[in-house]
Amino acid sequence: MAELATLWIIRHGESTANVAATEAESNGADLIGLTHRDADVPLSPTGEEQARATGRWLAGLPADRRPDVAVVSPYLRAVSTAELALHGTGVPVSRDERLRDRELGILDGLTGHGVRRRFPDEAERRARLGKFYYRPPGGESWTDVALRLRTLLGDLRRDHAGQRVLLFGHDALVFLLRYLVEGLTEPELMALTREHVIANCSITHWSADSEDRLMPGGFNEVGHLRRQGAQPTREDEVHAEPV
Repeated sequence: MAELATLWIIRHGESTANVAATEAESNGADLIGLTHRDADVPLSPTGEEQARATGRWLAGLPADRRPDVAVVSPYLRAVSTAELALHGTGVPVSRDERLRDRELGILDGLTGHGVRRRFPDEAERRARLGKFYYRPPGGESWTDVALRLRTLLGDLRRDHAGQRVLLFGHDALVFLLRYLVEGLTEPELMALTREHVIANCSITHWSADSEDRLMPGGFNEVGHLRRQGAQPTREDEVHAEPV
């Protein structure tokens, strides 16, 4: 099967839940205090500007480097990011539920402190099983998300061979695409998650080499935001999932 020419993934812009989660974590609260279900969380004003800045970066790419197609998580924060970033480009866009964020089940809406206080047995089980394989009741493990991404990659390679494909999604997906595309091991992937926080509207990408293999081109890049006059979210303000 022929390879994609280029694969990008852009994490959504800063959301109102990111802001609320950072505040809740810093205050030691149990609950993030969301007013929307996860699928309906909107962008913050900062996130909207990050998405527009990403659009200005895309518009500045040479024609032979722009995406041929975009595939987007159906969650509102990703859809809004894609709409703002791709406005006026004419890039065909489709939504795919396999790009949705990881589902946290009974732990949804809790901070790390809240998980440890309200579900100490789950916190202990997560510590024993490890982040990669732990599945919260009613939720997904990282391996569950990897399985749906495997099927998506297979479909993209079949339907868009030789094309430049742009994905809009969520932080766990960025890590897991590296795991799948680059053939990382569990320890290598977990080391990445300890060393990096995926920034809002950051860009991670791969390009096909002469042997038709996708090779890493950049990871968690935010320079385009600064160049386009937007403020990247500081690492200490980028909320990562509590489990």
